[in-house]
Amino acid sequence: MELIPKDIPVEFLQILPEGIKLVSRHGHPYLVMDRVEDARGNSLMDDAVHIHGEPSVKLKVKVGHTEGYIFVDAYWGSHAKLYNFIPDFSEGKTVEAFSPVNGSSLMVPWKCPIDGCDETHGIELRLPGGQNTIIVCGKLGCPGHHINVAHVAEGVSESLSNINYFGEGEDELFSAI
Repeated sequence: MELIPKDIPVEFLQILPEGIKLVSRHGHPYLVMDRVEDARGNSLMDDAVHIHGEPSVKLKVKVGHTEGYIFVDAYWGSHAKLYNFIPDFSEGKTVEAFSPVNGSSLMVPWKCPIDGCDETHGIELRLPGGQNTIIVCGKLGCPGHHINVAHVAEGVSESLSNINYFGEGEDELFSAI
């Protein structure tokens, strides 16, 4: 999948929280999650599986009657992923996500803001320190996600949360968690 450059709010770059870094690729800036954790502080980063040259975010998931691991692209707004199993979509596309370290649930109540999406649960990832969180829609194929960063104006969070990269090679299976 090709990443398409998007504008990053300057106000966010000025307070870049721990766990997110700014990288340059082909002369364009991108945000990359370089450390996300479960609620107990365990790293969800996987150095063995790289997507776009960066370690991926590893989640233990259940989809229908199947379960396994999803490795998600760490580039903010990219929804590329790799699976180590074939998801069972017979009961819908809702994902149940767990920490691959200790099996604790990553699911939280959350109303997805994307028009047409009726998902009421999200997958919560925490940035180091536990103050800042990322919530990703629990429905495969939905690009809904939101970042909550302390000490940043809500408009900045909203602007950042609207960044999605849909480049060449996207299809529904790979478009979002």
